[in-house]
Amino acid sequence: MHCFCGNKEEFELCCGAIIAGKTEAKTPEKLMRSRYSAYVKGDARYLFQSAVKKNRYAEDIALIEEFNNAIKWLGLKVLFAKEDVVAFKAFYKDAEGIKILHEESTFVQEDGLWRYKDGILYNTKIQRNDPCPCGSGKKYKKCCA
Repeated sequence: MHCFCGNKEEFELCCGAIIAGKTEAKTPEKLMRSRYSAYVKGDARYLFQSAVKKNRYAEDIALIEEFNNAIKWLGLKVLFAKEDVVAFKAFYKDAEGIKILHEESTFVQEDGLWRYKDGILYNTKIQRNDPCPCGSGKKYKKCCA
């Protein structure tokens, strides 16, 4: 099975190895991709641990799990990755339909490892003529809209 992050590698050799602690994320983009895969897998523990220490709140674990139980992740599109910033769109489906989590994330090195610091969220909607995030290959207006 290809990795959830969109890379063609097997999950266990890509983000799975990072999430399991067998290897480290060598770049902010690798960390962001592993965090997306952790969301897909529902691994709130990894999401907690991969954030900077000052932004870790124990209650976040339960909130992440609650959110993940209410949605289905559909895919990830990395818009750009430069130095310590990665912009992406993550597509998901909830009871109201398909939505986009569009964020520009900032990463820092802490204790020699890349960690998620914070992000800027954008209010982005799927346009009618965009490819449908469900992966059908159709335009959104002819598929899930």
